[in-house]
Amino acid sequence: QVQLVESGGGLVQAGGSLRLYCAASGRTFSFYAMGWFRQAPGKEREFVAAISWSGGSTYYADSVKGRFTISRGNAKNTVYLQMYSLKPEDTALYYCAAVQRGGLPLPKYSNEYDYWGQGTQVTVSS
Repeated sequence: QVQLVESGGGLVQAGGSLRLYCAASGRTFSFYAMGWFRQAPGKEREFVAAISWSGGSTYYADSVKGRFTISRGNAKNTVYLQMYSLKPEDTALYYCAAVQRGGLPLPKYSNEYDYWGQGTQVTVSS
Protein backbone atom coordinates (compact mmCIF):
# COMPACT_ATOMS: atom_id res chain seq x y z
CA GLN A 1 0.00 0.00 0.00
CA VAL A 2 1.28 3.46 -0.95
CA GLN A 3 0.94 6.26 1.57
CA LEU A 4 1.35 9.98 0.85
CA VAL A 5 1.77 12.46 3.69
CA GLU A 6 1.66 16.24 3.22
CA SER A 7 2.87 18.92 5.60
CA GLY A 8 3.71 22.62 5.63
CA GLY A 9 0.28 24.23 5.47
CA GLY A 10 -0.70 27.10 7.71
CA LEU A 11 -2.16 30.58 8.05
CA VAL A 12 -0.42 33.45 6.25
CA GLN A 13 -1.25 36.99 5.22
CA ALA A 14 -1.75 37.92 1.58
CA GLY A 15 1.61 38.30 -0.11
CA GLY A 16 3.25 35.75 2.14
CA SER A 17 4.89 32.42 1.35
CA LEU A 18 4.57 28.77 2.30
CA ARG A 19 6.44 25.61 1.34
CA LEU A 20 4.47 22.37 1.21
CA TYR A 21 6.08 18.96 1.42
CA CYS A 22 4.90 15.49 0.45
CA ALA A 23 6.56 12.11 0.95
CA ALA A 24 5.52 8.71 -0.40
CA SER A 25 6.15 5.49 1.48
CA GLY A 26 5.01 1.89 1.76
CA ARG A 27 5.76 0.77 -1.79
CA THR A 28 8.72 1.25 -4.10
CA PHE A 29 7.86 2.90 -7.43
CA SER A 30 10.01 2.21 -10.47
CA PHE A 31 8.94 5.62 -11.80
CA TYR A 32 6.01 7.92 -11.12
CA ALA A 33 4.66 11.39 -11.68
CA MET A 34 3.49 13.49 -8.75
CA GLY A 35 1.14 16.43 -8.53
CA TRP A 36 -0.63 18.91 -6.30
CA PHE A 37 -4.35 19.65 -6.25
CA ARG A 38 -6.42 21.94 -4.06
CA GLN A 39 -10.04 22.18 -3.01
CA ALA A 40 -11.89 25.01 -1.30
CA PRO A 41 -15.21 24.44 0.52
CA GLY A 42 -18.08 24.17 -1.94
CA LYS A 43 -15.78 24.13 -4.97
CA GLU A 44 -14.40 21.46 -7.29
CA ARG A 45 -10.96 19.98 -6.82
CA GLU A 46 -8.52 22.02 -8.88
CA PHE A 47 -5.23 21.03 -10.51
CA VAL A 48 -2.26 23.07 -9.29
CA ALA A 49 0.99 21.55 -10.60
CA ALA A 50 2.61 18.30 -11.74
CA ILE A 51 6.16 17.00 -12.06
CA SER A 52 7.65 14.03 -13.91
CA TRP A 53 9.36 11.10 -12.21
CA SER A 54 12.78 12.52 -13.10
CA GLY A 55 11.89 16.05 -12.04
CA GLY A 56 12.83 17.29 -15.50
CA SER A 57 9.34 18.29 -16.64
CA THR A 58 6.76 20.44 -14.85
CA TYR A 59 3.34 21.84 -15.63
CA TYR A 60 1.32 24.53 -13.82
CA ALA A 61 -2.22 25.77 -13.74
CA ASP A 62 -2.51 29.29 -15.14
CA SER A 63 -3.79 30.54 -11.79
CA VAL A 64 -0.48 29.75 -10.05
CA LYS A 65 2.05 30.05 -12.88
CA GLY A 66 4.87 32.38 -11.91
CA ARG A 67 4.03 32.21 -8.20
CA PHE A 68 4.30 28.49 -7.35
CA THR A 69 7.17 26.10 -8.02
CA ILE A 70 6.95 22.31 -7.85
CA SER A 71 10.14 20.33 -7.33
CA ARG A 72 11.37 16.89 -6.30
CA GLY A 73 13.83 16.21 -3.55
CA ASN A 74 17.01 14.22 -3.97
CA ALA A 75 14.90 11.28 -2.87
CA LYS A 76 12.45 10.95 -5.76
CA ASN A 77 9.63 9.86 -3.48
CA THR A 78 9.39 13.44 -2.19
CA VAL A 79 7.87 16.54 -3.75
CA TYR A 80 7.65 20.21 -2.73
CA LEU A 81 5.37 23.07 -3.61
CA GLN A 82 6.94 26.47 -2.97
CA MET A 83 4.25 29.16 -2.93
CA TYR A 84 5.02 32.88 -3.17
CA SER A 85 2.79 35.95 -3.34
CA LEU A 86 -0.12 34.09 -1.84
CA LYS A 87 -3.62 35.44 -2.41
CA PRO A 88 -6.84 34.85 -0.46
CA GLU A 89 -8.15 32.82 -3.42
CA ASP A 90 -5.30 30.34 -2.82
CA THR A 91 -7.02 29.30 0.41
CA ALA A 92 -7.84 25.58 0.14
CA LEU A 93 -7.01 22.09 1.32
CA TYR A 94 -3.95 21.06 -0.70
CA TYR A 95 -3.52 17.41 -1.72
CA CYS A 96 -0.48 15.54 -2.94
CA ALA A 97 -1.05 12.81 -5.53
CA ALA A 98 1.05 10.19 -7.34
CA VAL A 99 0.78 7.76 -10.25
CA GLN A 100 3.16 5.30 -11.90
CA ARG A 101 3.76 7.04 -15.20
CA GLY A 102 6.97 8.02 -16.94
CA GLY A 103 5.81 9.64 -20.17
CA LEU A 104 4.39 12.94 -21.35
CA PRO A 105 2.13 14.81 -21.21
CA LEU A 106 2.05 15.08 -17.44
CA PRO A 107 -1.22 14.01 -15.80
CA LYS A 108 -3.45 17.01 -15.02
CA TYR A 109 -6.73 15.41 -13.96
CA SER A 110 -7.73 13.87 -10.65
CA ASN A 111 -8.76 10.57 -12.23
CA GLU A 112 -5.27 10.10 -13.67
CA TYR A 113 -3.77 9.72 -10.19
CA ASP A 114 -3.94 6.54 -8.11
CA TYR A 115 -2.62 7.64 -4.72
CA TRP A 116 -3.59 10.62 -2.56
CA GLY A 117 -2.52 12.21 0.67
CA GLN A 118 -4.81 13.42 3.44
CA GLY A 119 -4.38 17.09 2.59
CA THR A 120 -2.82 20.07 4.32
CA GLN A 121 -4.73 23.30 4.91
CA VAL A 122 -3.51 26.60 3.46
CA THR A 123 -5.33 29.73 4.62
CA VAL A 124 -4.45 33.18 3.26
CA SER A 125 -5.95 36.16 5.06
CA SER A 126 -6.75 39.50 3.43
